[in-house]
Amino acid sequence: MRHGKKFNHLGRTAAHRKAMLSNMACSLIEHKRINTTVAKAKELKKFVEPLVTRSKVDSTHNRRIVFSYLKNKHAVSELFREVVAKVGERPGGYTRIIKTGNRLGDNAEMCMIELVDFNELYTNEKAKSKKSRRSRRAGGSKKEEAPVTAKPEVVESSAEETVAPQEETATEEVKAEDASNETVEAKTEEIPVEETPAEEESSVPEKEEAAEARTEETPADAKEEADSEEKEDKEDTDSSKEEKED
Repeated sequence: MRHGKKFNHLGRTAAHRKAMLSNMACSLIEHKRINTTVAKAKELKKFVEPLVTRSKVDSTHNRRIVFSYLKNKHAVSELFREVVAKVGERPGGYTRIIKTGNRLGDNAEMCMIELVDFNELYTNEKAKSKKSRRSRRAGGSKKEEAPVTAKPEVVESSAEETVAPQEETATEEVKAEDASNETVEAKTEEIPVEETPAEEESSVPEKEEAAEARTEETPADAKEEADSEEKEDKEDTDSSKEEKED
């Protein structure tokens, strides 16, 4: 008789039911989610979650107890290594059941059961901002007046700090302008000045005038030059004769 047996027998014997749940638990640990009926998923939830809780303490005793339920050493090692790394901080509720509709044929209610921490769509990793609560007390008005008087000093100090960087930036700009002016002047000094066509034209008549002045020599000057040349020739011939006589 089934007096007091409130769990779902799933239409199977005890041995068949235990074997089926252990196989489903191994598949869930390996693949992190499986599709099954809602009735089987609810029984699997009762079967797996105590094993996950036991896997938080990694000891030989706990491994042997989990192995007695799963009968699969690869599933046991997966549970104690990867699953506990994400589930370790959770106090319970390691699985989630999501209904997917009815199955064609027998119209059975289907669902997907998965490990909660391995679904990135449902996990919210954003830290929630804590709201600070302010309590009002009888002597709180005096404490609030003191910071009000101190605020202008902070503003003045900040204004002075802002003025100093502005002055420094102004001096730096003036130095930069002076440096640029010096570079421009140096470039202008290095550039050679080319003669303009007007200057070239003015130099041409000067050359012509000098040539005309040379041509316009007086006959007296020409005679003087000729006499001086004759005297030099005579002196040269005399000196050569004296050398021969000696």
